[in-house]
Amino acid sequence: MELKQDRPIVCPDCAGDGEFDRRDFLRSVGTTAAVAAAGLPVWATPKVTAAPTKTSAAETAVKGLYETLTDEQKKVICFDWDYKEKDRGLLRTFVSNNWHITKPRITDGKGFYNKKQQTIIHDIFKGIINPDWYGKFLKQLKDDTQGKEWGVDQSIAIFGKPGSDKFEFVMTGRHMTIRADGNTEAHVAFGGPIFYGHAASGFNEQVHHPGNVFFHEAVMANKVYQMLDAKQQEKALLEKLPVESAVEFQGAMGKFPGISVGGFADEQKKELQKVLMALVEPYRKEDQEEALECLQKQGGLDKCNLAFYKEGDIGNDGEWDCWRLVCSLCLGGDLSSFNLSGSFFVALLIACRRGEVGECRVLGRRPIPGGVSSLPGDIS
Repeated sequence: MELKQDRPIVCPDCAGDGEFDRRDFLRSVGTTAAVAAAGLPVWATPKVTAAPTKTSAAETAVKGLYETLTDEQKKVICFDWDYKEKDRGLLRTFVSNNWHITKPRITDGKGFYNKKQQTIIHDIFKGIINPDWYGKFLKQLKDDTQGKEWGVDQSIAIFGKPGSDKFEFVMTGRHMTIRADGNTEAHVAFGGPIFYGHAASGFNEQVHHPGNVFFHEAVMANKVYQMLDAKQQEKALLEKLPVESAVEFQGAMGKFPGISVGGFADEQKKELQKVLMALVEPYRKEDQEEALECLQKQGGLDKCNLAFYKEGDIGNDGEWDCWRLVCSLCLGGDLSSFNLSGSFFVALLIACRRGEVGECRVLGRRPIPGGVSSLPGDIS
């Protein structure tokens, strides 16, 4: 199924001689679940709240998708809320830089999903991301899968029963993990660990990362570095990158890399705030607001550390390709860390768990052997 930015996704069962009017349909249904079930684009559904809910556009489409699945399909892609695997643990909280949560691909031509289901899944995808980023995500996914169109090399899973108190939709692939859970976990932004990245110029990125849709984040972070005075730069710039699979949750006595943002001048903080906004910008407004609110309630950027790394400096030009924004947050007397790490092509965002130790980190270029779990223990 070829998907282009300028071509609307239309339910094939609804197109025709005009007997079916979308506006009348939207006015007549009491629940927007019918929108997804009929294959209509989720952006046709009016936004009800400023945070994801069970009736948000993407979540509504998840419910519609679930209702179209056969029992045989459900056996393959649907799981209990607390389903665990031997190697990956609690599956709904697992994340890696290149993985598939289930075997069936969305649009690989093998016929696991019918056309209507493929359209609904695409609508869920569009509902989770920022509309301004739709074309950029399509480019990233195509570049990172050797030219394959959206859906050919992505997979999905559903945990719990959509529309109930606990459910979650997960879509995975190379350099992508996205989620929709209707705020099932009220204290976890994005529904859990998410991942984005782009190897626009091949496995080894080139100087300045031509064509990379996320590299502007690193450019913005480097602008902050240039605003630091000599002593601040000395604290912020580190020699060696950590091995990302070894970056662990640290707890109250943890030591975080780089320089404390709390001592920054106002102008430096304002510039770093722009970086933070850029990190969450690719996603829908509800998730952006939830993530930023989570951070702000716990002290905001003043609780963060900023680090840049000499290792991984492509071209040895002093434009730091690898950097991290690490935030230590006190939650109800317990320390958590909200570690947003930025690099030139990979970012991983994980929201904090209230009252426990958690971390949100951004990854560098290195693969994550075996993947990582979102938070210590179960998210519940």
